[in-house]
Amino acid sequence: MLSFANKLLTWYDQHGRKDLPWQQPRSPYQVWISEIMLQQTQVATVIPYFQRFMQSFPTVSALAEATTDHVLQHWSGLGYYARGRNLHKAAQFIVDELHGEFPTTRDAWQALPGIGRSTAAAICAQAFNLPEAILDGNVKRVLARYHAVEGWPGDKAVENKLWIHAEKYVPQARVADYTQALMDLGAVVCRRSKPQCTACPLQKSCIANKENLTSDLPHRKPRKALPIKTTNMLVLCLKDNRVLLEKRPPVGIWGGLWSFPESQDRESLAKYCQQNFAVAVKSTKSLASFRHTFSHFHLDITPILLHIDTKPKQIMDSDSYLWYNLNEPANFGLAAPMQKILQDLENNIHDTYDSMSEITD
Repeated sequence: MLSFANKLLTWYDQHGRKDLPWQQPRSPYQVWISEIMLQQTQVATVIPYFQRFMQSFPTVSALAEATTDHVLQHWSGLGYYARGRNLHKAAQFIVDELHGEFPTTRDAWQALPGIGRSTAAAICAQAFNLPEAILDGNVKRVLARYHAVEGWPGDKAVENKLWIHAEKYVPQARVADYTQALMDLGAVVCRRSKPQCTACPLQKSCIANKENLTSDLPHRKPRKALPIKTTNMLVLCLKDNRVLLEKRPPVGIWGGLWSFPESQDRESLAKYCQQNFAVAVKSTKSLASFRHTFSHFHLDITPILLHIDTKPKQIMDSDSYLWYNLNEPANFGLAAPMQKILQDLENNIHDTYDSMSEITD
């Protein structure tokens, strides 16, 4: 068991990643932010988000004092937005209830919003060098192959087997380096496809390698067709290039972010806008539809540009509604599909206006 850790550490000293931005230094705050961002997201994607986030929120106090909109603005495009909301809540708890002191045990970290067992363990190992076992996606793949553990790692029974293996290999020293080595090995050597087995320090004792099972393990999640949902995004636009955005509920899809109003009925949009926003639609145009895929369904989105003459008094800038100027930078949280629609509008607004159809009914 010790040789497993020793082989990994020897490999890490020669090949491991030691210049990641959250390693300079491995402070509790930087490690925590990075671990949340790295949940279900690759390192290359996270690095620029992490750097921008740390520039705006260099301390836990700065993060706690920020508005939710400001935090989600820095999360826009990173996906899984509950992570950003929970991060903000956890920062406020640390400042308000823990007087700015970071937890130092796995249980205490796990009690914070948005932090599960593996993430809490990774923070403790990386920030405090505590002997805690981690089990993220990369580690699951390494251990599933090393021990030839069959089944999908997302299955609870399979995951429990992997936890047992993970716990028995944790060394008492250099735990931060060991956990980073394990994650690095899964990311760059023991990859999902085309693993580089000849470069692996565990090759000789890996059962999957011995029995030619690396392409089979770990087993993939049982496939099932994702359902398809559709929606119309209503882009109410004034002559001065301002569009109406509304804030979504704090929970659910894109919770707490700004979005376009939605409607399932395309036949009576003018009436819908009159009833819900007290606006008279002058002309309309359906923009190019596109698909946004979540983990559990596809969403086919059709943006519909609706030209109105005047901003209604009933809908002023507020906590729920915002008239956003396309010529100004967005300083609030937007989901990726909304960013795409706004970018398309900014690039083609004049051509789009020229081809709009007048409302005649």
